[in-house]
Amino acid sequence: MIFGRSVRGRAPVEPVTLKILVAGGFGVGKTTCVGAVSEIKPLRTEELLTEAGRPVDDTTGVEDKHTTTVAMDFGRITLREDLVLYLFGTPGQHRFWFMWDELSTGALGAVVLVDTRRLEDCFAAVDYFERLSVPFVIGVNCFEDAARYPAEDVRQALDLGPEVPILLCDARERESVKEVLVAVVRHAMAHAAGRERSSTG
Repeated sequence: MIFGRSVRGRAPVEPVTLKILVAGGFGVGKTTCVGAVSEIKPLRTEELLTEAGRPVDDTTGVEDKHTTTVAMDFGRITLREDLVLYLFGTPGQHRFWFMWDELSTGALGAVVLVDTRRLEDCFAAVDYFERLSVPFVIGVNCFEDAARYPAEDVRQALDLGPEVPILLCDARERESVKEVLVAVVRHAMAHAAGRERSSTG
C-alpha cells in the first residue's frame, strides 16, 4: 500500500495519526528507542554534555553518555496502513522539563522508560502523566548490566495500580519497542473507552 494511491482497485486509505510521548529519566534510552523504530531519519536535538552541566547532570550509572536531548526526539512508525504513530521523545533533565507541557499537547498516550538501576529517575514522568490523566505504560529497558526483575516487582516499587501495563523491552530492538508502542495504543484506547462509558452512564 502506498498512501494516496489505490492498489488492486482498493480506495486509498487515509491513515489515522496518533501522537505518543517517550519519557523517562536522563540516559534511560529515549533517543535510542525512537531511533530503533522510526521509519524516517529521526529528528534529534542532542548537545554535548559540558563541564558546566556536571553539577546538575547526574551521570551515575551512565558515565559513558556524552550527549543529552535538549528539546525532543521525533520519529514516525506505521503500525498498519491505516495507523501511523508520531513519536516525541522528551528531554530527561530537570532544566528542560518546560518542554513537556508543549510536547504533551494532543498526546494519546506515553511510554515511560525505566532503568532499574536508577528507578527513582522515572518518578517525575509517572507523576506528570498521572496528574494530566495521560494513559501510559512502563517500558523496563533491560540494560545488559542491570538486574532483571519481574514486572510485578517493578509495579510495587513504582506504586502503580494493576491497570498500568508493564513490559520488559530492549530500546535498541525494533520489534521490542514496537510491542511497547502497540501496548500504549491499546491501553490508551481502553482508557478512552472507559471514560466515555463513565460519562454516558
